[in-house]
Amino acid sequence: MRWTQSHALYVQGHSDASAPNWLTPSTQHQPIFGNNNMTRINTNVSSLVAQNRLQSSNNDLQQSLTRLSTGLRINSGSDDPAGLLASEALRGEITGLTKSISNTQRASQIISTADSALGQVSNLLNDVRGLVVEAANSGALSKEEIAANQLQIDSSLEAINRISQTTTFQGRKLLDGSQDFVSTASGVSSISDISIDQANLGKTGKIDVEVVINSAATQATATAADSGFSAAAQATATTPAGINSVTLGDATNNLTIEGQFDSVEVIDGGASSATSASITDGVLTISVDAAATVTGASVVTALNGVSGVYAEETGTVADVNASAATDATAIEGAGLSITAADSGGDFNNVQINYVAGDAAATTASYDADQKALTVTIGTGAGENNLAAIAAAINAGTTEFDAEVADGTGATPAAGKVTEYGEFTIDTADLPAVGSTGNTGGEVLNADLVFQLSGENGAETFNFGAGTTKDQIAAAVNLVSDSTGVSADATGALEFSSTGFGSDALVDIDVISEGAGGTFKGSLDNTRSTGADIVATVNGVEANGSGNSLSINTSSLDLSLTVDDGSSTNFSFSITGGGATFQLGPDVTSTQQASLGIGSVSTGQLGGASGRLYELGSGQAKSLTNDVEGAAKVIDEVIGKVVGLRGRLGSFQSTTLESNLVSLNETKANLQEAESSIRDADFAQESANLTRAQILVQSGTNVLSLANQNPRNVLSLLG
Repeated sequence: MRWTQSHALYVQGHSDASAPNWLTPSTQHQPIFGNNNMTRINTNVSSLVAQNRLQSSNNDLQQSLTRLSTGLRINSGSDDPAGLLASEALRGEITGLTKSISNTQRASQIISTADSALGQVSNLLNDVRGLVVEAANSGALSKEEIAANQLQIDSSLEAINRISQTTTFQGRKLLDGSQDFVSTASGVSSISDISIDQANLGKTGKIDVEVVINSAATQATATAADSGFSAAAQATATTPAGINSVTLGDATNNLTIEGQFDSVEVIDGGASSATSASITDGVLTISVDAAATVTGASVVTALNGVSGVYAEETGTVADVNASAATDATAIEGAGLSITAADSGGDFNNVQINYVAGDAAATTASYDADQKALTVTIGTGAGENNLAAIAAAINAGTTEFDAEVADGTGATPAAGKVTEYGEFTIDTADLPAVGSTGNTGGEVLNADLVFQLSGENGAETFNFGAGTTKDQIAAAVNLVSDSTGVSADATGALEFSSTGFGSDALVDIDVISEGAGGTFKGSLDNTRSTGADIVATVNGVEANGSGNSLSINTSSLDLSLTVDDGSSTNFSFSITGGGATFQLGPDVTSTQQASLGIGSVSTGQLGGASGRLYELGSGQAKSLTNDVEGAAKVIDEVIGKVVGLRGRLGSFQSTTLESNLVSLNETKANLQEAESSIRDADFAQESANLTRAQILVQSGTNVLSLANQNPRNVLSLLG
């Protein structure tokens, strides 16, 4: 008889005391197919059941061995389909996080490299600043020392350019401007400076920027009205002053005497005395020999020898004796009256110069910068006549009107003294210099002391009565770099801060003012501050500081400066560029950061005051050409570089380092989650292995017993 495994019978238990307790006989374990199958040999049901159980135990044993050898609970999709899907998704995220961590570390290394180079640039700039400050001490330094400083500056500029070109990371230049953003902002005329720090260009690769200025930045101002000064008038000068005219004789034959005297007398000098003339205490005395015949010609000769006197004879004066001028009364003349065409202090203290010329005609000209009216007396006949001088002033200038004034003296005695309308003065008798003084008004009515404070500091000013607005403005502007306040006297006297924004300040503290002074009361305010620019960028309200504005959003971080007081709206586009860093596990714009790193070459570093290259030899702001301008430029450049370093450092510490910590923590959590799903529990699997081993051994024994059952049936045939 042939027995197969399919004919095996199921055996419930085992009599061996060493068998596991789950194999001991029990009445609770009933035969699967009943007890009437023990005498069948064609189908060994017990063997079939034992085989199935042994196969299952072998599978369990194989599974435990696989999990223990791989360390994974899920080794194939059949182990746990849902768990496999979840763990594979987590593995993908963990892989992305791992690369994100390495990307972040790489970005941090790049920033560190750039910052290290920028640190050297900062050191060089500080050295340059020291050299500029030292060179400003020109009173103590020789030209050779200043030239040596300039050579050091040139070397520092070359070193900065070299750093800009040689700072690289794996062949990529970092500080030459290739990592900066590309924009059309250079086409906006009202932008004086711009820095695009970060920009998320998104899928379109472009950002349109629209700037709307709601209100422009303003200066601090304080105004002293015209009431703080004397009333404006037309400035005047009378030259020569105190000209008198006396005519001796009749209408045909007379002697005309003109000059700076108050009265004339003719005295008898005694017998045989020579004719002479002199002026004492304003009295012109003509001494003659009354007993002799004194001709007019001899008297003219004597008079013309007296300084400030001019005389001429008309016709023939036969005799001049002591009684000829006994009743003579001189007529006081106003001389040449010169009046400014416009009223105001602009024509105060105009100097009037009379000089002898070579040309025949008398000419006049006015130098507004020097405030000097120059009259050049011609050599032609009558050109020294005051009427000729007046005509020359009227023809040669538009700023002044001139005329010969009428006399205002007493009425002369008939036939003795007559008014002579046109004075004829010898050039030598004209004063060398005249002045309009403060006749134009607009000057302080009393002494004044005040302290002027601004953003940069304070200065105390002391002015006397009669000081003009222009003089006050000039004094304030002389130290405007120390105070931050300038003055303008074009109209009312206006004090303005040199800067714009809320930091701008004008503070006027009147310490003392003399009696009758009106300056303090004319001020519209004694303390004023400016206002910052108010604007929006792409609808986002920007932070304003003076003429500068900035925003920092998830998509755009920029700062820009507009022209002083500009209120013009504008727009531009950011079309590319920047250094893009992938900081997240997903390749999306929200998990990227684009950072702009501008060029630090001397041609690019700078601001509103100029560029760094201008400090080089022969340039506009070299130590010999403009040391003050050099100081302003270097201060702006130092601020730019420090700002760039601060921005890179902030990006490294705030964005990169925090991102690195976050990524590592997220990765650890995901790995834990993936481990809980996919990794094998060795304690559990080792127990499962032991159980499976026992079950396999037991199943093998049971199968052996089950296979023996059909043989027992043969005993029935004996």
